[in-house]
Amino acid sequence: MSAVADLTVVVIAKECLPGKVKTRLAPALGADGAARVAAASLADTLRTVQALPVARRVLFFDGQVLPDDAAGFDVLHQPDGGLDERLGFLFDTMTGPTLLVGMDTPQLTVADVAPVLEHPERDAWFGPAEDGGFWSLSLRDPDGSLIRGVPMSQDDTGAVQRARLVDAGLDVGTLPTLLDVDLIDDAHRVAELAPGSAFAAALAASPVDALTPGGSR
Repeated sequence: MSAVADLTVVVIAKECLPGKVKTRLAPALGADGAARVAAASLADTLRTVQALPVARRVLFFDGQVLPDDAAGFDVLHQPDGGLDERLGFLFDTMTGPTLLVGMDTPQLTVADVAPVLEHPERDAWFGPAEDGGFWSLSLRDPDGSLIRGVPMSQDDTGAVQRARLVDAGLDVGTLPTLLDVDLIDDAHRVAELAPGSAFAAALAASPVDALTPGGSR
């Protein structure tokens, strides 16, 4: 996987401000702690993407102040609208093979997305999340109509999105199932999966370090 792949990798992210990101972690971490953990998760993701031998990297960003680790990324600001509309805009804007990853899987490794680079002949790659959503989507020929109208943030979002791809006649490969960090138990599990990550360090330094994974003393 040493050759540069004809692939654009996009990280979708929002500015890690207290009260804006990871609000479901706030009861355990506080708004500031949740924002620090989110920032670390994004930093880990950006570093992994930086290690990929690809032609272009893009940060699809909701916010004003860019993260420090975004050097070398082109920046595309997210429009208004629901997530399906924003993703539709993204895939209509991109030209050429495009791989999208989220910022909520700091345990992401180069190996997790290697199949996309190793098998460019596939029409699409789909990365399912444990909660029923998806952490990654790759399209050889980007087309926003394949995403618009898919109900987001539901336990069947991933199934509906994958069915949309298959029904369009695409040859769809499947990437490993990963855990999105949404709740505090998720955060502990991901920190165990990636003990050397910035995410794990940020979680360990937070007040929740004195709590059990369930959030009770």
